Amino acid sequence: MNRQPAFYTFKIGSSLALLALSISILVLVDNMWVQYANAGLLALAFAQLGFIGHDSGHRQVFHSARNNEILSLFISFLLALERSWWLDKHNRHHNNPNHVLLDPDADFPVLAFTKEQALKKRGVFRFIVKNQAFFFIPMLLLEGLGLRLAGIQFLMTRRVKYQVVEPLLMVAHFASYFALLFYFLDGWQVLYFFIINQAIFGLIMGSVFAPNHKGMLMLGDDDDLDFFRRQVLTARNVKSNVLTDFWYGGLNLQIEHHLFPSMPRNNLREAHYIVKAVCEKYSIPYHETNVFESQKEILQFLHRESAPLRAGTL
Repeated sequence: MNRQPAFYTFKIGSSLALLALSISILVLVDNMWVQYANAGLLALAFAQLGFIGHDSGHRQVFHSARNNEILSLFISFLLALERSWWLDKHNRHHNNPNHVLLDPDADFPVLAFTKEQALKKRGVFRFIVKNQAFFFIPMLLLEGLGLRLAGIQFLMTRRVKYQVVEPLLMVAHFASYFALLFYFLDGWQVLYFFIINQAIFGLIMGSVFAPNHKGMLMLGDDDDLDFFRRQVLTARNVKSNVLTDFWYGGLNLQIEHHLFPSMPRNNLREAHYIVKAVCEKYSIPYHETNVFESQKEILQFLHRESAPLRAGTL
C-alpha cells in the first residue's frame, strides 16, 4: 500500500513526453498523413494521462489528498474530463459494482446487461440493444465524446467542489485544443484530425474499461454478498504482462484494484498472487483470461442478454 514516487515520476514524465511529442509533430510536420497518424498518437497520450487521473482520483499517487487533487485537476485540463463528475460516478461504481440499480456503469440507454433491461428498451434504443453485440465496438468510438458531454452536463446541473476552477479548466482545454488544430492545420484537416483523435481515444478507453466488469455477475437488491465476494465475482482480470499493464493502465488487474482501490497500480501484480491464493483456499471463483477471450466473452454476453428482443419476446 506504500506510495510509489519513482514509478509515478516515470509514468507522469513519460506520459507528458508522449503528449509533447504529439504536439511537436503537429507543430513541425507539414504532412497530413503523418498528422492523421499523429491523431492516434495523441489519443494514446490522452489515454495514458487518463490512467494517471484515475490513480490520483483514488489517491494512489501522493500521501497528500491535496496533491492528488491538484494532479487530478491538471489531468482534467489536459483531457477535459470533469473531475467531480468522474469521482461521483466512479465512487458509486466501486461501492456497488455491477448492481443493476446502483452502479452507474450498469445503466446505459444503448446497452442492456440483463434480459430485463433489454425488454424495457423502446424506440431506437430497442433496435440498438437488439443488435448490441454488433454495435458495441463501433459505439466505443464515441466513448471519448460521451465522457466529455457527461462531464459538461454534470457541471451545468450539479454543484462541483471547485465551482470556478473546474469549468475554467474545461474551457481552457477546448480553447487550447482547437487553437492548436486551427493554427497548424487547414480547413477540413481539423475535422479529420478531430474525428480520428476522438474516435481512437474512445476506442482505447472502451477497450480498457469494458473487460473490467461486462459479462460478469450482475447483482440486484436480493443479492447479499460480503465485500470480498462482491468485488471478486463482479470483476474480470486480463492476464498481466508488460503490454497489457501499459495498455490497461494497470486496470487489467481489476479484481485487485477493486479490493484495494488506493493501492498504487504497480503493486497490483504482487497483490494478485495473494488474492488468487485466498480465492482458491475458500473456493471463490476468480476469473482471469487473455485480451481476446475477454472481448469474446463480452460480445457473447451482450448477444445473450439481448436475445429476448430478437425472439420477439414482449
